[in-house]
Amino acid sequence: MTKQSMYFTMIWHALLRRRSRMLIALLAVAIGATVLSGLVTIYYDVPRQMGREFRSYGANLLLLPTGEQQVLAENEISSIANLLPSDKLIGIAPYLYDHMKVNEQPLLVAGTHFQTVKKVSPYWQIRGVWPDENSEDVVLGAEVAERLQIEPGQLVTLASNDSEKKVKVAGIVRTGGKEENFVFLDLSLLQQMLHKEGMISVAQASITANETELTEWTHTIEQQVPGVAPRLVKQVTQSEQTVLGKLQALVYLVTIVVLLLTLICVATTMMAVVTERRKEIGLKKALGAENRSIILEFLGEGLALGTLGGLMGTILGFFFAQAVSVNVFGRGISFQPLIVLLALVVSVSVTGLACLIPVKIATDVEPAIVLRGE
Repeated sequence: MTKQSMYFTMIWHALLRRRSRMLIALLAVAIGATVLSGLVTIYYDVPRQMGREFRSYGANLLLLPTGEQQVLAENEISSIANLLPSDKLIGIAPYLYDHMKVNEQPLLVAGTHFQTVKKVSPYWQIRGVWPDENSEDVVLGAEVAERLQIEPGQLVTLASNDSEKKVKVAGIVRTGGKEENFVFLDLSLLQQMLHKEGMISVAQASITANETELTEWTHTIEQQVPGVAPRLVKQVTQSEQTVLGKLQALVYLVTIVVLLLTLICVATTMMAVVTERRKEIGLKKALGAENRSIILEFLGEGLALGTLGGLMGTILGFFFAQAVSVNVFGRGISFQPLIVLLALVVSVSVTGLACLIPVKIATDVEPAIVLRGE
């Protein structure tokens, strides 16, 4: 039998002889690794998940005309969309605002692309249906519908300075905001009636990104599209950063506490093991064993616990993070091999650190005193 195989056999039998104590230490390491792996996975995935959640609150970037201009060219929005990463851009909803008469009453109207609005502002609640793309149907804000006493399916008359058109009300929208005082219709229809083809007043963009990334993109847009003034929606972006910061701080705190508790549990267990084995240690020293071999033996036991507990914990941690993500965000997470490696390294490091005090106690054992039974 080689020295290495004998060393591993000795560690294995030492662990088996004290199954109950070692099982407690193993569970402590496994639980610590589970929490560590799960929380780090959540920490890694929270910005992406929270970004998606905040996108349901509407746009986080406005695209306005610069200087004294009142309108933007619609093709400039396409240029801006090409500057933004496609995997992070939810959508850009253009709007053209003006006044028109609706059933002889002067009201605010807004032309837009309804299918894009559904992506950018998913919090809009529609009673009825969304109009199809390029449809002449309109959507009334809840306040307007109540004032005109109009229900979905009824007809209303839109009148500009030189044109008039009867259109059907497809739905009534509630947003809890100023949108309830507007009449919404297809952008191309409003442009045609107002003779403002290719013109828009503003565009609202929804992008899955943090405030730093958004700020960088606003500078890029300002430099490459001179006629557009991008502005962050501060309420949304700052709220997102605040919530993310607090969640990530909580993850740090819980992880540190769990690792400290794991370290204490493993250290206490190994100290109890050393106390039980004082005679064995004394006998080994009396037979010529060096402190180095005693240290390697106890460190080997601790690192074996760390490796096994770390492997168990990283597997359980992924399922823990998956359960949290599904229940909180309604979406799954992807497996991250680097997080598994990190959790395993930290588990082994913590158990190795926890063994330092017990190992010091083991090396201080005096053979003569122990073997006399003192």
